[in-house]
Amino acid sequence: MSSSASASTKGGRGKPKASKSVSRSHKAGLQFPVGRIARFLKAGKYAERVGAGAPVYLSAVLEYLAAEVLELAGNAARDNKKNRIVPRHIQLAVRNDEELSKLLGTVTIANGGVLPNIHQTLLPKKTGKGKGKGEPGSASQEF
Repeated sequence: MSSSASASTKGGRGKPKASKSVSRSHKAGLQFPVGRIARFLKAGKYAERVGAGAPVYLSAVLEYLAAEVLELAGNAARDNKKNRIVPRHIQLAVRNDEELSKLLGTVTIANGGVLPNIHQTLLPKKTGKGKGKGEPGSASQEF
């Protein structure tokens, strides 16, 4: 009786036959799709064979990078008093972060614009005391 009873109840060896399938992303605690990345790695012919851990690791790295960019872009959107992240905010986030800027150095973000920057030599000269009375450098109105 004990052998037939243990076979039908939970807690024995093996898994129950009618168990709900759990995705590899859920097992790894990730949001990014492990199965899809595994498929891309196989279809892309990067190697003859793809190990079980490779797509999990790659998914984790991609998820981390996406979260990092989104957090910085969200901060840039909040700084500009906006609720929605637009490409301009992603550009500002990436270019103001040293490591992300190096990673995406050759990348062009559409509708991203450029960082606000005016070269020092183009800025107006700061004069000393007063408004240029009798100074040698301010003789444009004397003649």
